[in-house]
Amino acid sequence: MRRFSVAAAAALLVGLASAPLAAFAQGITCNSTVHCPTTAPCCSEYGFCGTGQFCLGGCQPFSSNQPTSCKPNPVCKSYTTDFNDLSRVLLNATQYNGNASKWDWVCECRGHPAVVVPHAHIAVEKGTLVADPNGNGQRLTLTQSGGTLLSSTRYIHYGQIDFTMQASKWAGVVSAAITMSDVKDEIDIEFASTPTNQVQSNYFFLGVVNYTDNKGATHNFSGNTFTEMNTYTLNWQQDQLQWAVNGKVLRTVTKASTLSLDGTQYKYPSTPSRIQISIWPAGLPTSAKGTIEWAGGLIDWNDPDYVANGYFWNTFKSVSISCADEGVDNTDSTVLPDTVGYSYTGNDTSDTPMVTTTNHSTVLGSGAPGALSASISLIGMTAAAAIIPALTWSLF
Repeated sequence: MRRFSVAAAAALLVGLASAPLAAFAQGITCNSTVHCPTTAPCCSEYGFCGTGQFCLGGCQPFSSNQPTSCKPNPVCKSYTTDFNDLSRVLLNATQYNGNASKWDWVCECRGHPAVVVPHAHIAVEKGTLVADPNGNGQRLTLTQSGGTLLSSTRYIHYGQIDFTMQASKWAGVVSAAITMSDVKDEIDIEFASTPTNQVQSNYFFLGVVNYTDNKGATHNFSGNTFTEMNTYTLNWQQDQLQWAVNGKVLRTVTKASTLSLDGTQYKYPSTPSRIQISIWPAGLPTSAKGTIEWAGGLIDWNDPDYVANGYFWNTFKSVSISCADEGVDNTDSTVLPDTVGYSYTGNDTSDTPMVTTTNHSTVLGSGAPGALSASISLIGMTAAAAIIPALTWSLF
């Protein structure tokens, strides 16, 4: 498990569009046993109740008032993002209203990169995107104020994802390319900085962390994760999951191999997931000892690279997404002709979440649950900031 203490998490939640001030003021939290009230029905990915953007990406269906309180997950469409072109990247996640036809990615970062002069010897406040000097896409940056996270607006429900990137190399700094569902199914490619000839793979079922049966693995390869632009692949299908680098398979996990000892449940990621790329600080004094050791030690904020640039970084050139079944849920035999989203209906007899498709809009203001505008309230931002001063963001 990785812990990310990040000031950017507050930037995400504070002013999360349209969340009622009453909910903020009361600090309404939610989890699997405490559901949100009807007045603030949506449980955000960080465990706070609200409306508006709380009902979008990451909204936890089984901690919300009802599973359908969350907006549907926009269905998968195959595309490639060249990060030299940011025209479909929304650089302020709090402005996102659920319109996946307009935006492919949302950034939880400081602001528009135009205000940043690449390679100027200045500190970058919080993480953001900085154009790579060699034209290889964007640097995701990390400062003492926090890291950077980009999330896809659409959800993939099986398919292949290719990340062409250069990872970070500094102790305590972690680069990640993952899938994450609203019920915490997760598939990871991670780089714990050193050494630079290793990549790590991991997966989780419904967010369960089993320290006695860790699913993580470390893989050596002949390349260099920092100096070379490599392509890392997640090939996620209904029957097996593969990790690869530059076309060479590093690891295969079959669904059959994940059957529980009592034979009742496959502990295999199986729910629609956002794609997320990030850089985050694991090597902080406040992090758990095991997390610091895993990340290679504490971050050295006096490192010459940090002093010269004002940030640590990784670089993403492109992400290519190939859906297993374009635009629809390939596990549903009654797919609607105008399907626009995935939705949760409950759990099956093995206590595994059930997903169906729907033609209900994914956009805020469409009259469905959570349908408030996505305007930002400075008053709301202040109220939220007052109740989450030390929020810890867990990427797991």
